[in-house]
Amino acid sequence: MLTLTIDSATEACSVALHDGAVLVAGDWRMLGRGHAEQLVPMIAALPGQGRAARISVALGPGSFTGLRVGLAAARALALAWRAELVGYPTLALLAAMARAERGDQTVTVATTGGHGEWFVQDFGADGAELGPLQSLPPAAAAARPGADLVAGSQAEALVAARGTGTALPLWPDARQVALLPAAAFSPDVALRYGRAPDARLPGGIAP
Repeated sequence: MLTLTIDSATEACSVALHDGAVLVAGDWRMLGRGHAEQLVPMIAALPGQGRAARISVALGPGSFTGLRVGLAAARALALAWRAELVGYPTLALLAAMARAERGDQTVTVATTGGHGEWFVQDFGADGAELGPLQSLPPAAAAARPGADLVAGSQAEALVAARGTGTALPLWPDARQVALLPAAAFSPDVALRYGRAPDARLPGGIAP
């Protein structure tokens, strides 16, 4: 089965077309901004314009805008192509990428969050979540227990703040999604923002 994967959860933006576990084609770009303008052309440049029977999309945590852009594109294409739509956790993919590069071991994933905080989560050598996703200030992230191997966009900063560990700077890559176990994919495509929204209702009430 052909699967189109869309990952625009972070500063990076990537798309990939897989036939089973085999990568057919893909593209990865460090955009920072502009995901909405570049995502669809990236998909269109894939073989067959990326058309697939299954679409997988990153659910976060990550950028509010990037996550919504990716999910909107995935939903629109799934509707147009009558394709199956599934999602996967962004930090789980980063942990899988780290294990593929450094061997099966526990991994702490640390990525850029909002308002100067970091998204942090631990994963076991088998890829299982060892604790809940947290959004923490850098000092709190450095003070929490964690694995020796730290992966993600804030890996070097977290290792430096802790004063110990091995940093592996990584950003999500849709071309590596086959590293995830089948159990990581879910038909529930609710986004994992990782923290409360910044917007407030009248009177300062959180929505």
